[in-house]
Amino acid sequence: MTVEGAVAIIAAAAAGSVALLAFGIDSAIEACAALIVIWRFSGSRLASETAERRAQRLVAVSFFLLAPYVAQDAIRTLIAGEHPSTSRVGIALALASIVVMPLLGRAKQRLGRELDSRATVGEGAQNLLCAYMAAGVLVGLLANTVLGAWWLDPLIGLAIAALAVHEGIEALEGEDGD
Repeated sequence: MTVEGAVAIIAAAAAGSVALLAFGIDSAIEACAALIVIWRFSGSRLASETAERRAQRLVAVSFFLLAPYVAQDAIRTLIAGEHPSTSRVGIALALASIVVMPLLGRAKQRLGRELDSRATVGEGAQNLLCAYMAAGVLVGLLANTVLGAWWLDPLIGLAIAALAVHEGIEALEGEDGD
């Protein structure tokens, strides 16, 4: 996730792509969520319900970290009419993430259910969200490259921000046992 995030952020800066930047920032957030889950299952926290609730809340909050920055960047880009350039690196990264992230996300969710850990299930949901975002980023990058539909990139950025808020709310609601 660290490499994915770094490559996405560098490619986004080079291309001026809001959606690709959101994707890169989300990778950093996913890495933080993975560290939260590792923390939750280390030391005396292994059987702690308090640690589970705290980890679940932290994972949920991590979804919310992405939305404000991406939303303002997307709106600013739309208003200014800034056109991103083509990003072959971004396209390749999005394709790789579409393949890898669902496998990783489903494995984490299965493990989370086996361990009765909503934090782990939520962290797996972040990997699935990453795959959805990668698909959106790919559509935006290809639409810009092939059709010149530059405006689709920041719109996808806004959709990513909204999806992150939705997933954060769902993760918090899961805290009460659904």
